[in-house]
Amino acid sequence: MVPQRFMRKLLASALALVMIAALCGYGFWTQQRPEGHYLSDLRIELALNQGSPGERGNLLGIEPLLYPSDYQNLQRLRLKLAAYLQQAREQGLVNPRTVVVLPEHIGTWLWARGEKNELYQVTQRREAEQWLELSNPLRYGLAMLWATGDDRRADAHLRMKAAQMAADYQALFSGLAKEFGVTLVAGSIVLPAPYVENGVLHAGSGPLFNSSLVFAGDGSVLGQPQRQQFADSEVRRYIQDGRGQDGREQPLHVVSTPAGRLGVLIGSDSWYPENYQQLAQQSAQLIANPVFLSGKHSWDAPWRGNRHQDAAAELPLQRGQVSEQQAWRQLTLAANPGLTSISVFMRGQFWELGADGQGFANHAGGQLGGTSQHGARLLNVWL
Repeated sequence: MVPQRFMRKLLASALALVMIAALCGYGFWTQQRPEGHYLSDLRIELALNQGSPGERGNLLGIEPLLYPSDYQNLQRLRLKLAAYLQQAREQGLVNPRTVVVLPEHIGTWLWARGEKNELYQVTQRREAEQWLELSNPLRYGLAMLWATGDDRRADAHLRMKAAQMAADYQALFSGLAKEFGVTLVAGSIVLPAPYVENGVLHAGSGPLFNSSLVFAGDGSVLGQPQRQQFADSEVRRYIQDGRGQDGREQPLHVVSTPAGRLGVLIGSDSWYPENYQQLAQQSAQLIANPVFLSGKHSWDAPWRGNRHQDAAAELPLQRGQVSEQQAWRQLTLAANPGLTSISVFMRGQFWELGADGQGFANHAGGQLGGTSQHGARLLNVWL
């Protein structure tokens, strides 16, 4: 008869081998990143073309139509954005004095780059985030240790891939700026305490900020990341205001471009007169306003306001008083002291989260809306 002690040891050894095999299999699975085939619509319509070509250049807004699968690899995303820019070039809208403006969070979605096919195929963002965690257990676990804010899980999702996101963001948008010889306002990206050192964008170790970089026509970085001053109410649980809460004051700043001195106001920062005043004091001439408005058909829905912001109480509109479209247009025009600005919105669908809005420009004291289009849009204002 086999001793019970020997049987227990044999069973324990077998279980240990099974667990080791399972862990090895799981580790191997997490490293696999097969890519599926994907066809994307590269068409874009010219919705606004104001003025005539001249020596001062132009503001060119690109409202891309994007989906999660566009972010599966960097080359796929570059191809789509380059196709939009090439169509603008063929229409005579691209020259060395062109300032191209992309929408808010176009860089933030880079957290989805290089993941498993299942992440892009599910219909709910919650499911996509679960696939992200399962596919990156070590990085996610370490990021949770450093996460801050009221939504530590959302913080960790961005923090765990911050270094990769920063490198991808610079490679993509620096390359596009250089390829087309334009000044490029690269929408925005959420990173922990981002900074530029020796011309390279880095993710720091502090709180998350929604920030934008401007790239020159030679691909170089112009200035430091511009932080969003008033984080939108939907993301305030994990994204910090950009007004020095981490102990390093980074006020709004202006950069010099071939078309004039340029300031960037991210999202709802364009509603507040004090932001324009800061930029005007630095002799700003042009304002780029990248925007992400969440929710399908939200452009015509009641205005949500900017809850939890003390400054919002001073705005001339009350939440729900007008539509999102009316609020964005009225507030942006009322706050602007006469600088030429362009507001550019993201379009597309990210799992169940739709993106809506139609860009517009403020120029010569008036507002330009352009024609309505369902797909990707170009908005151009000659200076």
